[in-house]
Amino acid sequence: MTSFLIPAFLLLVLVLVLLLRPFIFPATVEATSRRQMNAAIYREELEKLEAERLAGSMNSSDYEIAHAEMRQRLFQDTNEDDDRSVMGSSKITVIGLCLFITVLSAGFYWSLGDATRLVENNAQQPMTREGVEKMVSEFAVKMDKDPSNLKGWAMLARSYRILGRNEDAARAYEHSGNFIDSDPQLLADYADTLASNANGSFAGKPLKLINQALKLDPNNLMALWLSGTASYTTGDYKAAIQTWEKLAKQLPPGTEEARSIQESISEARSKGGLPSTAVVNTKGIAGKIEISYALKSKVQSGDLVMVIARKPGERMPVAVLKMAVSVFPISFSLTDALAMNPGMPLSGLSEASIEVRISKTGMAKAEMGDLISSAQIVKLGTSNVRLVVDQVRQ
Repeated sequence: MTSFLIPAFLLLVLVLVLLLRPFIFPATVEATSRRQMNAAIYREELEKLEAERLAGSMNSSDYEIAHAEMRQRLFQDTNEDDDRSVMGSSKITVIGLCLFITVLSAGFYWSLGDATRLVENNAQQPMTREGVEKMVSEFAVKMDKDPSNLKGWAMLARSYRILGRNEDAARAYEHSGNFIDSDPQLLADYADTLASNANGSFAGKPLKLINQALKLDPNNLMALWLSGTASYTTGDYKAAIQTWEKLAKQLPPGTEEARSIQESISEARSKGGLPSTAVVNTKGIAGKIEISYALKSKVQSGDLVMVIARKPGERMPVAVLKMAVSVFPISFSLTDALAMNPGMPLSGLSEASIEVRISKTGMAKAEMGDLISSAQIVKLGTSNVRLVVDQVRQ
């Protein structure tokens, strides 16, 4: 907007200067008055009258009469107050023209053009790859001058990944330091970048980053995919299948991503000599979720229902079921497929502590305002658990 208004203002000033030049720079030659002009005209007429008398075309009597009449007219015309050829008050004229041109320009602008709309239209134009690379290069120069901006380095790393410049992305992630340590998505992206640079090997730091990301968010899609891929590349097809099945449960059915992960699972089964249908321990916990009448009005369509199973006395979940809010009562079923760690299945417990939490963000950590139920300890294999959401987390 500023880049448009400044040139427009300067152009308006230039137009005003050109139009008002006679008033801003007045003529240095003094203007001729009306009295002087009349005297010059009559002087010329008298010279013509004298020439006619000398030529004999006019006698002395007529000459005296005409000469007297002309002197009389000359006296009358030059007897008025002298007024020089001016255009009224120059100050009023200048102010009037300035106001008129300014109002006229503003009217044309608001009716025919809008700088804000022009800027928005330019912003909607598709950005070319060359334009993106130029912006990223300029951003990289800025970051070289500000090495302590860890968040900026993380942003630069993701920009490099978008452009496919994985080696530059890895260096930028390294500069981001501990900024990414609490972000599972950035950790997974960093691991993927390092694995790509290592020809698909997850050994060493990439696997460490994946495990760190899953520890922060066991349901992170990128981390789950990479974890399964790491197991697949080392020949641990069973672990790859378990991880990818957990990922598949979070993908919308029928999407390209869901079909792709199922193909990967089928390929892992084939290479591992595992049966085409997974042998899943059906021993789990099932039941219904209800909500108290007082809290029904606090539930919104975008909220997430989470059924959490823990080993009694421990805080770390063993299995978590996430689903969108629907009409209560809601049926649920916890099995090994929902285990947070494939090496610690739900079926390995004799009993579990079960509770429900309704969250607006779906975060693993409970937040103020979440709707919760009391925890119940039930035996594995129970199918008629009744959980009532009747509390608000303070």
